[in-house]
Amino acid sequence: MNFPSHPKSPAEPVSSEGVIAASAYVDGRRVANIAIEEAASWRAKPGHVVWIGLYEPDLTLLISVQKQFDLHDLAIEDANNAHQRPKIEQYGDGLFIVARTAQLIEGRIAFGETHLFVGEGYLVSVRHGASTSYTAVRERCESCPRALARGEDYILYAILDFIVDNYSPVLETIHEEVEQIEDDVLANPITRTQVERLYMLRRDLLRLRNAIGPLVEVCRRLEHDNLPMVRATMRPLFRDVTDHVRNIQERIDSMREVLAFAFEASLLVGQAQETAVSKKLASWLAIIAVPTAVAGIYGMNFKYIPELQLEYGYFIVMGLMAFICAGLYWRFRRVGWL
Repeated sequence: MNFPSHPKSPAEPVSSEGVIAASAYVDGRRVANIAIEEAASWRAKPGHVVWIGLYEPDLTLLISVQKQFDLHDLAIEDANNAHQRPKIEQYGDGLFIVARTAQLIEGRIAFGETHLFVGEGYLVSVRHGASTSYTAVRERCESCPRALARGEDYILYAILDFIVDNYSPVLETIHEEVEQIEDDVLANPITRTQVERLYMLRRDLLRLRNAIGPLVEVCRRLEHDNLPMVRATMRPLFRDVTDHVRNIQERIDSMREVLAFAFEASLLVGQAQETAVSKKLASWLAIIAVPTAVAGIYGMNFKYIPELQLEYGYFIVMGLMAFICAGLYWRFRRVGWL
């Protein structure tokens, strides 16, 4: 996709739709809320950092931002098409970073994307899809000017750390549901609805793991590679984000194993219950078979059958049948079939 070149004429005002916040900072303190067409002039001032937050901007707005910071066409194309995997790319002295976000909506994990442009004196965040607003990140950074004074690489760290931290509420909610399903599975036979839910949870967790997995490599490069705009003093902070991502991966793997165990346990419980029912049915069939066999024999239409002329034959046969049936019942109770 090729974008038209922009002449160096005075910038025209652009629509504020899609712009969540645009501010200039000096020594960690906000000095002005700015318009997009003013960003380049504020960035050019010594010691100033411009922080712009966008949410699902249209191409016109992205091109306006591109014009202010001389962003690469390929990075703008990626930011306009929100179907990227987590990655980090260097264009000249600037960085383009993609991270995946996640939220739990109506019991399902919904995914979004955040695209970050980082360069000398500026950071632009572009959010698409399901994502928590970064207003909380901005407020937290502004409440600590000393930390924000570190510059654009600290803002980058704060946003990435916020993205990773927001995976935890999703996992905690799923973990509670997994525990409830596990308890229900051991107590009652699993239903079709529960089977479908187990499958969807495992699939969503796998999608979440695939979405955040490449973020480890992004943070590793920020920590170890000599990338522009990332100072050596910031590398321990990016290492901390890497550790958080790996911890999230371990929790996801653990929950997927629990779900697999719950499904297998439900199958075993179901098989055990079917076996118990089969044993009971077999036991009663064996007990009923005794009087059925005797009645069948003596119900045949033959004139000469032994014991037909016995005075107490009926009582003897009935007592014998009752004795055998009682013996079988006692035996099956003893072995746990009844």
